[in-house]
Amino acid sequence: MASDPVFHPWVAQAKAAPVVVAGGAGAWFWTREGERFLDLHAQLGNLHLGHQHPAVVAAVTHQAGRMCTLAPSFGAEVRERAARMILELAPPGARSVLFTTGGADAVEHALRMARCVTGRPKVLAAHRSYHGATEGAIGVTGDPRRWAVPGAGAGTVRFFGPYLYRSEFHATSEEQEGERALAHLRRLLELEGPHTVAAVIVEPVVGSNGVLVPPEGYLAGVRALCDEHGILLVADEVMTGFGRCGAWFACDLWGVRPDLLTFAKGVNSGYVPVGGVVVGERVAEHFAERPYPGGLTYSGHPLACASIVASLTVLEEDGLVDRAADLGERVVRPLLTELAGHLPVVGEVRGRGLAWALELVADRATRAPLAPYAAPGRVHPRMAEVLSACRARGVWPFVAANRVHLFPPLVITEDDLCTGIAAVGAALTLEDS
Repeated sequence: MASDPVFHPWVAQAKAAPVVVAGGAGAWFWTREGERFLDLHAQLGNLHLGHQHPAVVAAVTHQAGRMCTLAPSFGAEVRERAARMILELAPPGARSVLFTTGGADAVEHALRMARCVTGRPKVLAAHRSYHGATEGAIGVTGDPRRWAVPGAGAGTVRFFGPYLYRSEFHATSEEQEGERALAHLRRLLELEGPHTVAAVIVEPVVGSNGVLVPPEGYLAGVRALCDEHGILLVADEVMTGFGRCGAWFACDLWGVRPDLLTFAKGVNSGYVPVGGVVVGERVAEHFAERPYPGGLTYSGHPLACASIVASLTVLEEDGLVDRAADLGERVVRPLLTELAGHLPVVGEVRGRGLAWALELVADRATRAPLAPYAAPGRVHPRMAEVLSACRARGVWPFVAANRVHLFPPLVITEDDLCTGIAAVGAALTLEDS
């Protein structure tokens, strides 16, 4: 057998067997053999506008004909326009945008900024979290993907975030969970010495580690703790930004203003690799008269910026952020709740907007998970069966540990959304039988 010339991420190379995709349109994609799949995870949660959106394709094509690339030390109208559009949508206090090539290097730069501004070494990060695969980003990642990277995470201190279904704090209500999670974080700060902590990094809604929606008041409490001790709050909105949770940013759901906000994925649906850091007032003022020690050759790449301008225009003009909020509450929540009502394998349903998770259990009474906690990509045989059953019904969700995640494109039709959820339910019925 001929060797594969592509080195594949997150998999043993001898076991890589990628499905070869021939094309896609909207919420659908198809293989060269003609199989069609409803993309219920928007690839990696990034394809907000679906496959081949004509406005974005046209914008990239037009920019390529005008100027393909330009060093970041030069000014470019499309770069400035993209930055201004992001700042207009960002939480109050946003001052500027550092463009990167993706979410992981956005996290790298946000952490570097925090350490430069505070002069402190440590970063507090959650156990159930993912922040990227570069050295610094995997170091603050909490899930098992970091285990195989020796030496990563120097200066990182981990904490438990709120997760009522599997509470580390023996809480019995959302209110208790939030209060006890904050007390835990405060105690950890006391033990570490708050004067040694540069930043607390959070996913406002945890993404690939379970779509964990925090209790009311939790994020505001984290913000208050940071303010009390001069610590910067970094919001990793790579998965949740630009409408995924039914608001422009998940922080907006609770009115929280981070000092630094990282983004990628939904800002342009990944049509051209791009990410960035939204820089708040304190950080912007620190670097007003001193150089920032960092940069990238492709920062603010013109093709990427053109795709951002087009994507944000579509999201605004088509009302897709409000539509995600509406579909989440009016369609997804009731349908998934109904599934949970008659499928004992579903232990909990949770989510906001068009970001949802079904947590699967072997026993509802004990909440024993259907599959053990593991890194996304390492699919347990039981979950592989679930995924196979979904694909046999023409839908392609995402599975991680004992969960099925649904992050469909924001442009998905209501009919397709209902059909897709029904197909997932049918697949889980087999697991339950």
